[in-house]
Amino acid sequence: MSIRHWPEGERPREKLLSLGPGVLSDAELLAIMLRVGIAGRSAVDLARDVLGAFGGLRPLLEADCEELCAQRGLGSATYVQLQAALEISRRHLACRLQKGQAMTSPALVRSYLTAQLRHLDHEVFAALFLDSQHRVIRFDVLFHGTLDSASVYPREVAKRALALGAGALILSHNHPSGVAEPSDADRRITERLREALGLFDIRVLDHFVVGDAEVVSFAERGWV
Repeated sequence: MSIRHWPEGERPREKLLSLGPGVLSDAELLAIMLRVGIAGRSAVDLARDVLGAFGGLRPLLEADCEELCAQRGLGSATYVQLQAALEISRRHLACRLQKGQAMTSPALVRSYLTAQLRHLDHEVFAALFLDSQHRVIRFDVLFHGTLDSASVYPREVAKRALALGAGALILSHNHPSGVAEPSDADRRITERLREALGLFDIRVLDHFVVGDAEVVSFAERGWV
């Protein structure tokens, strides 16, 4: 049965308008993006099929165009729509973070860094540069590769911080393995950066390690 023949309270669009997006299932949200189904399958049915095939919403959003287009009922237009929605979400988080003081919104910082780093299949080292009032100046990816094999140069981090007029920063990097537990190398490079930046009166406020389902804060563990 087509969705338009469903009771109004069960249709995803009407349900969102009356109750808000938070009450919709992943399949219902995806169905709104898909708009239409295929022969014998409503948009919600198709969405459930797709989520089942990919193993959930996150693997679907992280799939490349070829993988997604191989799924029956999907094509490049769907890929473009989903990627655009994902990028809008990232930019919205960035705008929210820039409006306030980063260190008074730790949950927002975690969400922002997770959106920026969790999906990457390689390790990157980044910094959230802040002014003296801990307001966001910008977020930069500074180095690529694992901390053991790719050098993280305190001098380059200091140069970037000074060029931006930063008074503090929050370090971050991801663990593509999915395990967020910091390594000894993570702790050593954090200490080196803290000491080097301290020479310029630039504070390292925290270092977040982004894993698959967890984000570890060095500050919360008393390591910075």
